[in-house]
Amino acid sequence: MAQPGKLSAKKSKPSYIYSIIGVTLVLILLGVLGLFMINAKNLSEYYKENIELQVILRDNVKEDQALSLRDSLAVMPYVKKIQYVSKEMAAEKFKRENPEENFAVLGFNPLYASIDISLYARYVQPDSLKAIEQQIQARSTVRELYYQKSLVSEVLEIAKKIGIVLLVISALMAIVVLFLIDNTIRLAMYSNRFLIKTMQMVGATRWFIAKPFDRRSIINGGISAILAIACLIALIYFAESALPGLRGMRDYWLTGLLFIGLIVLGIGISLLSTHRSVMKYLKLKLDDLY
Repeated sequence: MAQPGKLSAKKSKPSYIYSIIGVTLVLILLGVLGLFMINAKNLSEYYKENIELQVILRDNVKEDQALSLRDSLAVMPYVKKIQYVSKEMAAEKFKRENPEENFAVLGFNPLYASIDISLYARYVQPDSLKAIEQQIQARSTVRELYYQKSLVSEVLEIAKKIGIVLLVISALMAIVVLFLIDNTIRLAMYSNRFLIKTMQMVGATRWFIAKPFDRRSIINGGISAILAIACLIALIYFAESALPGLRGMRDYWLTGLLFIGLIVLGIGISLLSTHRSVMKYLKLKLDDLY
Protein backbone atom coordinates (compact mmCIF):
# COMPACT_ATOMS: atom_id res chain seq x y z
CA MET A 1 0.00 0.00 0.00
CA ALA A 2 1.41 3.38 -1.00
CA GLN A 3 2.29 5.82 1.73
CA PRO A 4 0.33 9.12 1.96
CA GLY A 5 3.50 11.19 1.49
CA LYS A 6 4.34 9.42 -1.78
CA LEU A 7 0.79 9.84 -3.05
CA SER A 8 0.95 13.55 -2.32
CA ALA A 9 4.27 13.83 -4.12
CA LYS A 10 2.91 12.03 -7.17
CA LYS A 11 -0.15 14.23 -7.29
CA SER A 12 1.99 17.35 -7.11
CA LYS A 13 4.11 16.47 -10.16
CA PRO A 14 1.65 17.66 -12.82
CA SER A 15 1.48 21.05 -11.10
CA TYR A 16 5.17 21.54 -11.87
CA ILE A 17 4.39 21.12 -15.57
CA TYR A 18 1.65 23.74 -15.39
CA SER A 19 3.96 26.00 -13.42
CA ILE A 20 6.72 25.66 -16.04
CA ILE A 21 4.28 26.35 -18.89
CA GLY A 22 2.78 29.34 -17.07
CA VAL A 23 6.15 30.91 -16.27
CA THR A 24 7.37 30.21 -19.84
CA LEU A 25 4.41 32.04 -21.36
CA VAL A 26 4.92 35.03 -19.07
CA LEU A 27 8.65 35.16 -19.87
CA ILE A 28 7.87 35.00 -23.60
CA LEU A 29 5.56 37.98 -23.17
CA LEU A 30 8.28 39.89 -21.35
CA GLY A 31 10.87 38.81 -23.94
CA VAL A 32 8.72 40.05 -26.83
CA LEU A 33 8.48 43.43 -25.13
CA GLY A 34 12.26 43.42 -24.64
CA LEU A 35 12.86 42.60 -28.32
CA PHE A 36 10.45 45.34 -29.33
CA MET A 37 12.38 47.84 -27.19
CA ILE A 38 15.72 46.72 -28.65
CA ASN A 39 14.47 47.01 -32.23
CA ALA A 40 12.80 50.35 -31.50
CA LYS A 41 16.15 51.64 -30.22
CA ASN A 42 17.96 50.26 -33.28
CA LEU A 43 15.34 51.73 -35.61
CA SER A 44 15.74 55.12 -33.96
CA GLU A 45 19.54 54.89 -34.37
CA TYR A 46 19.12 53.78 -37.98
CA TYR A 47 17.11 56.89 -38.86
CA LYS A 48 19.51 59.14 -36.95
CA GLU A 49 22.52 57.70 -38.76
CA ASN A 50 20.82 58.21 -42.13
CA ILE A 51 20.59 61.95 -41.58
CA GLU A 52 23.32 63.33 -43.81
CA LEU A 53 25.46 66.40 -43.28
CA GLN A 54 26.49 67.96 -46.57
CA VAL A 55 29.71 69.97 -46.30
CA ILE A 56 29.58 72.21 -49.38
CA LEU A 57 33.05 73.32 -50.53
CA ARG A 58 34.06 76.64 -52.05
CA ASP A 59 34.21 76.74 -55.84
CA ASN A 60 37.94 77.39 -55.96
CA VAL A 61 38.87 74.38 -53.78
CA LYS A 62 41.10 71.89 -55.61
CA GLU A 63 40.50 68.16 -55.43
CA ASP A 64 43.62 67.43 -53.38
CA GLN A 65 42.48 70.03 -50.82
CA ALA A 66 39.00 68.46 -50.73
CA LEU A 67 40.46 64.99 -50.21
CA SER A 68 42.73 66.32 -47.47
CA LEU A 69 39.68 67.84 -45.73
CA ARG A 70 37.78 64.56 -46.12
CA ASP A 71 40.65 62.62 -44.52
CA SER A 72 40.93 65.06 -41.62
CA LEU A 73 37.18 64.80 -40.96
CA ALA A 74 37.14 61.01 -41.32
CA VAL A 75 39.14 60.57 -38.08
CA MET A 76 36.67 62.61 -36.03
CA PRO A 77 34.82 60.53 -33.40
CA TYR A 78 31.39 61.60 -34.63
CA VAL A 79 31.92 60.45 -38.23
CA LYS A 80 30.46 57.05 -39.11
CA LYS A 81 30.63 57.33 -42.90
CA ILE A 82 32.13 59.98 -45.16
CA GLN A 83 32.25 60.45 -48.93
CA TYR A 84 33.74 63.06 -51.23
CA VAL A 85 31.39 64.13 -54.05
CA SER A 86 33.08 66.04 -56.87
CA LYS A 87 31.28 68.59 -59.06
CA GLU A 88 31.06 65.96 -61.81
CA MET A 89 29.64 63.34 -59.48
CA ALA A 90 27.11 65.84 -58.15
CA ALA A 91 26.07 66.66 -61.73
CA GLU A 92 25.63 62.97 -62.58
CA LYS A 93 23.50 62.42 -59.50
CA PHE A 94 21.40 65.49 -60.31
CA LYS A 95 20.81 64.27 -63.89
CA ARG A 96 19.69 60.85 -62.64
CA GLU A 97 17.24 62.41 -60.21
CA ASN A 98 16.10 65.17 -62.61
CA PRO A 99 16.37 63.80 -66.18
CA GLU A 100 14.33 66.68 -67.60
CA GLU A 101 16.91 69.26 -66.46
CA ASN A 102 19.94 70.08 -68.64
CA PHE A 103 23.03 72.06 -67.65
CA ALA A 104 24.16 72.36 -71.27
CA VAL A 105 22.22 75.57 -71.78
CA LEU A 106 24.15 77.20 -68.94
CA GLY A 107 27.52 76.32 -70.38
CA PHE A 108 28.92 75.39 -66.95
CA ASN A 109 28.26 73.13 -63.93
CA PRO A 110 26.53 75.24 -61.23
CA LEU A 111 26.82 72.55 -58.55
CA TYR A 112 29.45 72.55 -55.82
CA ALA A 113 31.71 69.73 -54.69
CA SER A 114 30.80 68.44 -51.26
CA ILE A 115 31.72 66.01 -48.52
CA ASP A 116 28.76 63.97 -47.28
CA ILE A 117 28.93 62.81 -43.67
CA SER A 118 26.80 60.35 -41.73
CA LEU A 119 27.11 60.69 -37.94
CA TYR A 120 26.89 58.13 -35.17
CA ALA A 121 23.43 58.19 -33.60
CA ARG A 122 24.64 59.51 -30.23
CA TYR A 123 25.89 62.72 -31.92
CA VAL A 124 22.55 63.46 -33.60
CA GLN A 125 21.49 65.87 -30.86
CA PRO A 126 20.94 69.65 -31.13
CA ASP A 127 23.96 70.57 -28.96
CA SER A 128 26.30 68.10 -30.66
CA LEU A 129 25.15 69.13 -34.15
CA LYS A 130 25.66 72.79 -33.35
CA ALA A 131 29.22 72.13 -32.10
CA ILE A 132 30.01 70.00 -35.16
CA GLU A 133 28.58 72.66 -37.49
CA GLN A 134 30.72 75.38 -35.90
CA GLN A 135 33.83 73.19 -36.06
CA ILE A 136 33.41 72.31 -39.73
CA GLN A 137 32.37 75.80 -40.91
CA ALA A 138 35.53 77.21 -39.35
CA ARG A 139 37.51 75.51 -42.15
CA SER A 140 38.57 77.95 -44.87
CA THR A 141 37.67 75.52 -47.67
CA VAL A 142 34.05 75.13 -46.47
CA ARG A 143 31.37 77.30 -48.05
CA GLU A 144 28.51 76.09 -45.88
CA LEU A 145 27.15 73.04 -44.04
CA TYR A 146 23.66 71.84 -44.80
CA TYR A 147 21.39 69.27 -43.18
CA GLN A 148 17.64 68.92 -42.71
CA LYS A 149 17.16 70.50 -39.30
CA SER A 150 13.41 69.93 -39.39
CA LEU A 151 13.99 66.21 -40.02
CA VAL A 152 16.42 66.03 -37.10
CA SER A 153 13.89 67.68 -34.78
CA GLU A 154 11.15 65.35 -35.99
CA VAL A 155 13.24 62.19 -35.53
CA LEU A 156 14.36 63.26 -32.05
CA GLU A 157 10.79 64.10 -31.03
CA ILE A 158 9.47 60.75 -32.24
CA ALA A 159 12.32 58.89 -30.53
CA LYS A 160 11.59 60.74 -27.27
CA LYS A 161 7.88 59.87 -27.39
CA ILE A 162 8.59 56.24 -28.20
CA GLY A 163 11.08 56.07 -25.32
CA ILE A 164 8.54 57.45 -22.82
CA VAL A 165 5.78 55.09 -24.02
CA LEU A 166 8.07 52.06 -23.87
CA LEU A 167 9.31 53.05 -20.41
CA VAL A 168 5.74 53.23 -19.05
CA ILE A 169 4.74 49.96 -20.75
CA SER A 170 7.89 48.24 -19.46
CA ALA A 171 7.22 49.35 -15.88
CA LEU A 172 3.63 48.12 -16.02
CA MET A 173 4.66 44.89 -17.73
CA ALA A 174 7.36 44.24 -15.12
CA ILE A 175 4.78 44.52 -12.33
CA VAL A 176 2.33 42.27 -14.20
CA VAL A 177 5.03 39.69 -14.94
CA LEU A 178 6.19 39.53 -11.33
CA PHE A 179 2.59 39.19 -10.15
CA LEU A 180 1.72 36.46 -12.68
CA ILE A 181 4.85 34.40 -12.03
CA ASP A 182 4.40 34.68 -8.27
CA ASN A 183 0.76 33.61 -8.45
CA THR A 184 1.50 30.76 -10.88
CA ILE A 185 4.11 29.29 -8.55
CA ARG A 186 2.03 29.83 -5.43
CA LEU A 187 -0.84 27.92 -7.05
CA ALA A 188 1.56 25.13 -7.94
CA MET A 189 2.79 24.99 -4.34
CA TYR A 190 -0.77 24.92 -3.01
CA SER A 191 -1.08 21.23 -3.95
CA ASN A 192 2.04 20.50 -1.85
CA ARG A 193 0.80 22.16 1.34
CA PHE A 194 -0.11 18.90 3.11
CA LEU A 195 3.22 17.32 2.16
CA ILE A 196 5.05 20.34 3.59
CA LYS A 197 3.03 20.22 6.82
CA THR A 198 3.47 16.44 7.16
CA MET A 199 7.25 16.80 6.93
CA GLN A 200 7.13 19.49 9.62
CA MET A 201 4.99 17.33 11.90
CA VAL A 202 7.48 14.43 11.77
CA GLY A 203 10.25 16.73 12.98
CA ALA A 204 11.95 17.99 9.79
CA THR A 205 13.57 21.41 10.05
CA ARG A 206 12.46 24.33 7.91
CA TRP A 207 15.70 24.26 5.88
CA PHE A 208 15.39 20.51 5.30
CA ILE A 209 11.79 20.94 4.08
CA ALA A 210 12.47 24.00 1.91
CA LYS A 211 15.68 22.69 0.31
CA PRO A 212 14.16 20.20 -2.20
CA PHE A 213 11.42 22.66 -3.17
CA ASP A 214 13.95 25.47 -3.63
CA ARG A 215 16.17 23.20 -5.72
CA ARG A 216 13.22 22.17 -7.85
CA SER A 217 12.17 25.81 -8.28
CA ILE A 218 15.62 26.69 -9.63
CA ILE A 219 15.39 23.84 -12.15
CA ASN A 220 11.84 24.80 -13.14
CA GLY A 221 12.77 28.46 -13.50
CA GLY A 222 15.75 27.55 -15.68
CA ILE A 223 13.63 25.25 -17.86
CA SER A 224 10.99 27.97 -18.26
CA ALA A 225 13.61 30.52 -19.25
CA ILE A 226 15.25 28.18 -21.78
CA LEU A 227 11.88 27.35 -23.34
CA ALA A 228 11.01 31.05 -23.51
CA ILE A 229 14.37 31.87 -25.13
CA ALA A 230 13.90 29.07 -27.69
CA CYS A 231 10.47 30.47 -28.60
CA LEU A 232 11.89 34.00 -28.87
CA ILE A 233 14.73 32.83 -31.14
CA ALA A 234 12.16 31.11 -33.38
CA LEU A 235 10.12 34.32 -33.37
CA ILE A 236 13.18 36.39 -34.32
CA TYR A 237 14.01 34.14 -37.29
CA PHE A 238 10.38 34.13 -38.40
CA ALA A 239 10.19 37.94 -38.23
CA GLU A 240 13.49 38.33 -40.09
CA SER A 241 12.40 35.92 -42.82
CA ALA A 242 9.19 37.92 -43.27
CA LEU A 243 10.95 41.31 -42.98
CA PRO A 244 14.59 40.90 -44.16
CA GLY A 245 15.37 44.50 -43.19
CA LEU A 246 15.20 43.51 -39.52
CA ARG A 247 18.28 41.33 -39.94
CA GLY A 248 20.50 44.36 -40.42
CA MET A 249 19.26 45.88 -37.14
CA ARG A 250 19.92 42.76 -35.05
CA ASP A 251 21.82 43.60 -31.86
CA TYR A 252 23.52 40.47 -30.54
CA TRP A 253 24.81 42.20 -27.40
CA LEU A 254 21.47 43.57 -26.20
CA THR A 255 19.61 40.42 -27.25
CA GLY A 256 22.12 38.33 -25.29
CA LEU A 257 21.61 40.56 -22.24
CA LEU A 258 17.85 40.14 -22.63
CA PHE A 259 18.16 36.35 -22.67
CA ILE A 260 20.44 36.39 -19.61
CA GLY A 261 17.91 38.66 -17.87
CA LEU A 262 15.09 36.20 -18.63
CA ILE A 263 17.13 33.34 -17.12
CA VAL A 264 17.91 35.36 -13.98
CA LEU A 265 14.29 36.52 -13.69
CA GLY A 266 12.85 33.05 -14.27
CA ILE A 267 15.09 31.42 -11.69
CA GLY A 268 15.01 34.29 -9.21
CA ILE A 269 11.24 34.80 -9.10
CA SER A 270 10.61 31.06 -9.13
CA LEU A 271 12.97 30.53 -6.17
CA LEU A 272 11.65 33.50 -4.20
CA SER A 273 7.98 32.62 -4.73
CA THR A 274 8.53 28.94 -3.90
CA HIS A 275 10.48 29.69 -0.73
CA ARG A 276 7.85 32.19 0.41
CA SER A 277 5.08 29.66 -0.17
CA VAL A 278 6.91 26.94 1.78
CA MET A 279 7.51 29.30 4.70
CA LYS A 280 3.87 30.38 4.59
CA TYR A 281 2.54 26.82 4.86
CA LEU A 282 5.01 25.99 7.61
CA LYS A 283 3.64 28.85 9.70
CA LEU A 284 -0.01 27.87 9.21
CA LYS A 285 -1.85 25.57 11.55
CA LEU A 286 -3.02 22.24 10.19
CA ASP A 287 -6.70 23.27 10.25
CA ASP A 288 -5.92 26.37 8.18
CA LEU A 289 -4.68 24.23 5.27
CA TYR A 290 -8.16 22.99 4.42
